[in-house]
Amino acid sequence: MNPKDVVLSFWNAMQTNDFAKASEWLSPDFEGFWPQSGELIVGRDNFAAINSYYPANGVWQFTLHSIVCDGATVVTDVSISYGVQKARAITFHTVEGGFIIKQKEFWPDPMEAQAWRSKWVKVVRE
Repeated sequence: MNPKDVVLSFWNAMQTNDFAKASEWLSPDFEGFWPQSGELIVGRDNFAAINSYYPANGVWQFTLHSIVCDGATVVTDVSISYGVQKARAITFHTVEGGFIIKQKEFWPDPMEAQAWRSKWVKVVRE
């Protein structure tokens, strides 16, 4: 699969709300970084856990607005909601060997790291 197809498959899997299944598109040593809160998710298991334990009030919905590819780098613009909250994320994905090895995801507003997810992330500053 080319990098674009890998990322599209990832977002399709996210749409099912089976975050363990979605994490299968991530490399085992995956790193996901949220610059606004300074949190780094290390590993696909932590990715699946943080999404599964997020205190949502409904089913997650993902709407892909655009996708841009340049070699191993794929950038997506996605609206994300679960009924109460609606947000938009710009995600820079790095794909190698059929897996997403890194994501840098920008959310609309700066925020502090959330205490409830501290066991799955470490706080870093860029």
